Amino acid sequence: MRLCVVVLVAVFAMLSMVANAAGLSVISGQDVAVPTSVPPANIVGVDRLKLDDHFELFEDPSAQLTFEQVSSEAFASNFRPLNGESSNFGFSNSAWWVRLSLVNPDDHPRKVVVRQDYPLIDWLDAWYTGKDGQLRHIETGDNRAFHTRPVDHRLFLLPVELPANSERTLYIRLQSQGAMNIGLFVHDPVDIMNMALREYLSLGIYYGGFIVLLLYNLFMYLTVRERAFAYYLVYLASYGLYMSIHNGISFQFLAPDVPLLLNKGLLVLLGVSLFGGTLFSRTILNTSEITPKGDAIAYFLQIGALIATVVSPFVNYHLMIIPLSVLTVAICVHMLVLGVLALARGTGTARYYMIAFSALLFSVYLYMAKTFGLLPHNFFTQNAFQIGSLIEMVLLSLAVASRLNELKTESFTDALTQLYNRRYFNDQMTIEFTRAAQNSQDLSLVVIDIDRFKHFNDSHGHARGDSALKAVAGILKSTVRKPNTVCRYGGEEFVVILPETSTADSIAVAERIRCAIEKETGPSFALTASLGVASLQDGQFESADALFVAADHALYHAKASGRNKVIGYHQEQARPMADQRMVGTV
Repeated sequence: MRLCVVVLVAVFAMLSMVANAAGLSVISGQDVAVPTSVPPANIVGVDRLKLDDHFELFEDPSAQLTFEQVSSEAFASNFRPLNGESSNFGFSNSAWWVRLSLVNPDDHPRKVVVRQDYPLIDWLDAWYTGKDGQLRHIETGDNRAFHTRPVDHRLFLLPVELPANSERTLYIRLQSQGAMNIGLFVHDPVDIMNMALREYLSLGIYYGGFIVLLLYNLFMYLTVRERAFAYYLVYLASYGLYMSIHNGISFQFLAPDVPLLLNKGLLVLLGVSLFGGTLFSRTILNTSEITPKGDAIAYFLQIGALIATVVSPFVNYHLMIIPLSVLTVAICVHMLVLGVLALARGTGTARYYMIAFSALLFSVYLYMAKTFGLLPHNFFTQNAFQIGSLIEMVLLSLAVASRLNELKTESFTDALTQLYNRRYFNDQMTIEFTRAAQNSQDLSLVVIDIDRFKHFNDSHGHARGDSALKAVAGILKSTVRKPNTVCRYGGEEFVVILPETSTADSIAVAERIRCAIEKETGPSFALTASLGVASLQDGQFESADALFVAADHALYHAKASGRNKVIGYHQEQARPMADQRMVGTV
């Protein structure tokens, strides 16, 4: 950016020297000013002026006409003003000629810069008369090396100097295999320099955000090895590089001397981003489970993006950009549909995903409408992609974080009963034991075992047994309140952690659970349960493991003394035997 500013200052200080150094060809001739049907643009007292009302257009479908032909007096009547219409013409094979006049009624010479603000113009030629009376010809465009530009900038800037009390007519020829967007402005040198400073600062923040997101998600992938992070990295990296070409940054900084590589890369990177984005969406939304048909459609769209990526380097840009644009819209719409379906299923990730893709979809529609000539070319429609993508990337990072939390929850959740599992119990029990020991608080543990469950399973089958376990889990959820924690320890055994609960209160809770199981499963399963209770009040327990062994020993006595009862551990009881189901064993 610093180099760009230095060059801009040099241009405005020594305009003629920069023009010659930039490779402008000089042709002998007089000023090419001719009568026009629009007023010339008065450059005095104007920092920035949009030129839509000051230029005329001519479309050359053959793209064969020369400057000498177009600038002749006999040809002058072929140019037409915009008359308030859009200067965006969508995809066009034609060459478009612009004719505009700048007038300086001041008694002093003035320097201005004419800006074409759409950077993806393949061939841009300009003719105007310099202060020395010579006709200058600039040949540039994104299909030509970057050094052909008069000013080192991602957009096309044409420095013009008008002598005192003079008028100059400019002819600009534009031709492109992509969309034809003509956005012309005239700037005071100070205004264009200030605009460049703000612009490059904004782009620095934009791409800085991309780099931060890339590093964050790379770190997360290396840490948790979750596929969603890898797919998001592919999407993020390819989309970021695509945008750097799309807004002209890559032409200036990444490969200024290899325009062909960047023009081909534009399509390849778009295809890769569509492929990675679709794969990421299918993974993070788990579409194969929530909507198999929708997932199948997404898979075929993903394959289409992959084919487009492979084919793009070998096919004419104009032939590929239209189907790729249609594919972009189709994928965005389908991803939004998948997000709606995931949201209907109550997935937490889908909330962030929906907001993210809604922002992107809106920006895509704005940009595509501009590309196909349905909306005018202006700052908002031109940069809609960037604005929407930045919002989307930030929100998708939240979606990835939400997905990570879901995965963590899944790793701590028992698939059958949806209670916390033994892994969570191990961690939580250690945390609660440490907290109780440090704060001299009570902590109790209830161990629950369904009586004669093996016989129930053998008699009624495993499917019936699973239903019985779900029923017991439901009873525990409704009976035990937070901050108490219910977990499935394994098989037909459950545990309840009771922070800040005394022995007497924990026995009361256990008795309430026993009664609820006996009463509520009576009509359908006729189950009973035995429960063992241990509390820090009952003895000096050196660890969470020891407290569990004590509760489990009490459970053993409950089963040995007739089942369907609650037994509390007491210090005067025999020392509990070593238990193979230690908390630390997973």
